[in-house]
Amino acid sequence: PDSKVMLDETEGATLLASRASSFQGIKTGGDERVRRCFWEVPTISKHWRFYQSTVDSTKLYGGLESIIDWSDDGQGLARRQGMGAWGKRGVMVSQMGQLPVALFLGEAFDSNASPIVPKHNTDLQALWTMCSSAHYSKEVRKVDQSLKPTNTSLVQVPFDLAHWQKVAAEKYPDGLPKPFSSDPTQWLFNGHPAGADQPLHVAVARLLGYQWPRQTGSSYPDCPALGPDGLETLADDDGIVPLPSLRGEQPAANRLRELLGLALGSFDEKALLKAAGAAKTSLEDWLNDEFFAQHCTLFHHRPFVWHIWDGRKDGFQVLVNYHKLDFASLNKLTYTYLGDWIRQQEGEIKQDKPGAPERLEAAQTLQKELTAILEGEAPLDLFVRWKPLSQQALGWHPDLNDGVRLNIRPFLMAQDVGKKGAGILKTKPNIKWDKDRGKEPQRDSAQFPWFWCATEPDQDTEGESSFAGNRFNNVHLTLEYKKSSRE
Repeated sequence: PDSKVMLDETEGATLLASRASSFQGIKTGGDERVRRCFWEVPTISKHWRFYQSTVDSTKLYGGLESIIDWSDDGQGLARRQGMGAWGKRGVMVSQMGQLPVALFLGEAFDSNASPIVPKHNTDLQALWTMCSSAHYSKEVRKVDQSLKPTNTSLVQVPFDLAHWQKVAAEKYPDGLPKPFSSDPTQWLFNGHPAGADQPLHVAVARLLGYQWPRQTGSSYPDCPALGPDGLETLADDDGIVPLPSLRGEQPAANRLRELLGLALGSFDEKALLKAAGAAKTSLEDWLNDEFFAQHCTLFHHRPFVWHIWDGRKDGFQVLVNYHKLDFASLNKLTYTYLGDWIRQQEGEIKQDKPGAPERLEAAQTLQKELTAILEGEAPLDLFVRWKPLSQQALGWHPDLNDGVRLNIRPFLMAQDVGKKGAGILKTKPNIKWDKDRGKEPQRDSAQFPWFWCATEPDQDTEGESSFAGNRFNNVHLTLEYKKSSRE
């Protein structure tokens, strides 16, 4: 097929193409606009579709971190393709390296992986058994030695159905395992700390009120939604959990222990911390110093629990559920939670307690920064390059569908009170805004002025600048400019 010349002898068996088909996936034309990690939004509404991608190593279920914007039925994508495989089961081949594979669940998928879908469902187990073996990769590389083999090459290999059926029957006597993952970054995960790869991180997320897709009813059909598990009774109501005791709330570490006790029964705190890769030996120290950096790494630097602080280890520190951080919630954090802490420090100054003046100054500085984010004046503004001026937020009114990368910007642009470039967050996620790959399509320069220039538009300047077409994100628009454009 395809007139390929091979320098190796073939087995002479029937080719896989006679028993299965391969498909090429979606090319978005701009992942930043339409692709998110599923945890960036609170629930998977009809706005989104599950989106399967590559795996680093062969596993039964993987590549299930993403969702794709389907609000326009994919009409705005560069190439809406591969839909013939949707709703069918198969084997997803990652088109790189040793061609690691995972089971294909019939959802939308990107162009870096190709599903092989059998023409008869009864062949799936044998197909998986072959593709997950080292034999399969070697056979494909005889056909196609390129860095990224084409999807057609993936089925131009010999497939001895009877042989692989026999191997599959021995390896999977009860059939292939049902969809499941203990990895909290996969949308098959059940959302419970027990049995999770990262029970501590799952417990913190549950304490902050986050729930996984299977818990909210947005799950893969073969992986049914789950009912309440009891942990929701310990979830924080407003998604704001202070690390020290504030407003009558217990310290975060004590609340986390209570949730872990309900989820796991008796547990070894030090063992859990060690399993999480922590250097600390208490939950207090771990939450203070290590949690947020680990959370950023685990969740692909798109954190949904934010650690906000005033820059002092003995100062104000709070964990926040980003999904609940609307204007009212941030206002409550700024003036109720932080206001209570400020009053505590003022009282301790009267009692001549050591460090109180410094703690008060740091807290007041943080309050000014949070107030500025609420107002949304540049450079602490929200900016989304694919939205027209009329839809740019005035103040802290984030659209969660825009994703963490853009909505977290004001908190990283605020006065640096911690590590360099981390703003008012405990550590800096690996996030860049400067310029995305690709070119913008032609747009109305009155509605999308940043198409023409990289800084706030000069309303007296017409015509295309040297920046035209570039996908700039590091643009700051003043409130006055945004308000005047609406008027």
